[in-house]
Amino acid sequence: MGAGHAHKLYRHGHSPVHDLPPHCKLAAVLGFVVVVVSTPREAVWAFALYGVLLAGVAAVARIPAGFLLKRLVIEVPFVAFALLMPFVVPGEQTELLGVSVSVPGLWGAWNVLAKGTLGVAASVLLASTTELRSLLLGLQRLRLPPLLVQIASFMIRYGDVITDELRRMSVARRSRGFEAGGVRHWGVLAKTAGALFIRSYERGERVHLAMVSRGYTGTMPVIDEVTASRTQWAHAAALPVLALAVCLLGWTV
Repeated sequence: MGAGHAHKLYRHGHSPVHDLPPHCKLAAVLGFVVVVVSTPREAVWAFALYGVLLAGVAAVARIPAGFLLKRLVIEVPFVAFALLMPFVVPGEQTELLGVSVSVPGLWGAWNVLAKGTLGVAASVLLASTTELRSLLLGLQRLRLPPLLVQIASFMIRYGDVITDELRRMSVARRSRGFEAGGVRHWGVLAKTAGALFIRSYERGERVHLAMVSRGYTGTMPVIDEVTASRTQWAHAAALPVLALAVCLLGWTV
């Protein structure tokens, strides 16, 4: 099972983080995110320490800051949502830069921004140091339902195929003089989306029939068995354990 190619988020390297088994890294990131979400939003200093922990992991993995920052752009919609909260959440009002804003809204915006950014950063670090194929093997090792692993595998494998199909359809439209320029062209774009869905469905049917004809019975063979030593588990657990210590301190201080 596997994607057959490296994804754009992955950065090839031979650091200690790269060398950790994928299921160890998945468990570590999940534990870290759970701890971050459980931290009281009023403990601002705790989120700063979480950022330091992630920066330390990035340094060990030799992932440049610019590489990570570019990929954090994915959370822009959440940032926009958070920036609206001080103006729409009811409650006590205060002045900020000459503008009246809601105190509960400010805390809510901070909560979303801090926890969301740390979660996305941890995920980006995971993707930057782990190949897609290894991630799938890690999920399988963690006993994720096999059907979900297979669905994820097919999504990764055929995502580029569907994207290329959409690109060819776009080229065909432009070669016939079509340029989307307003609401009046939405009908054409909607038909394109419908055609892409039908083509994707038909391709999926053909792939399924080809697999069945080759002996597919609903389960994928395990090509590689990934294992982890106690030392590797201990190294991976360092991030969530340190984060848990910060979280407990945040609840008691």
